[in-house]
Amino acid sequence: MHDSKAPSTSQILRDLAALPDPIQPRVEDLLAAFGRRAFGALLLLATMPSFIPLPFGVGAISGPLVSLVGLQMLLCLRQPWLPRRLREKVVPKARLVGFNTRLGGLLARIERLCRPRLNGLSTRVTSIAFTGAQLVLLGLLLALPIPLTNYPFGLLLVLYALALIERDGILLLIAWVLGIGTITASALLSSEVIGLLQRLWV
Repeated sequence: MHDSKAPSTSQILRDLAALPDPIQPRVEDLLAAFGRRAFGALLLLATMPSFIPLPFGVGAISGPLVSLVGLQMLLCLRQPWLPRRLREKVVPKARLVGFNTRLGGLLARIERLCRPRLNGLSTRVTSIAFTGAQLVLLGLLLALPIPLTNYPFGLLLVLYALALIERDGILLLIAWVLGIGTITASALLSSEVIGLLQRLWV
């Protein structure tokens, strides 16, 4: 179901993780490997820390990065912008391997179902901006110290990333529905979110 000329997400990640030593993949290498699908790739990269088995603090890393990706999409930038320091930052092979180990099977199954369809939803300016607005909010929620949310938020953001990478409008619609539901439920049920909104209102 994939264009044979466009390697899948999981294949690109495996190839980068398999680079011979002492070559170390950098953020700009990952973005270059995805080409025009760079926003989805950057979102996937920003989400990876959510799957690191640490008891706390991971959301403080992933959340701002996800919001940064979303903000750039909301502003309708054609390509993601990163400071040179971040573009040249090494992506540890162990992180790529760990991500593939934990999610490789699920990623491959989703990829088999993905294909370019309803292209307007993944490429139209208004749709990109709408997706960006959701990602800004999801990134803020991920950054909050809400227990046991790293993996659920991470899996949801992987759906957004794959939808953007594969230009799959149907998968993006699914991500939108789940994302809006998550944002709404978090706003209604989380004391941290309520406290944040109160501080912003004051």
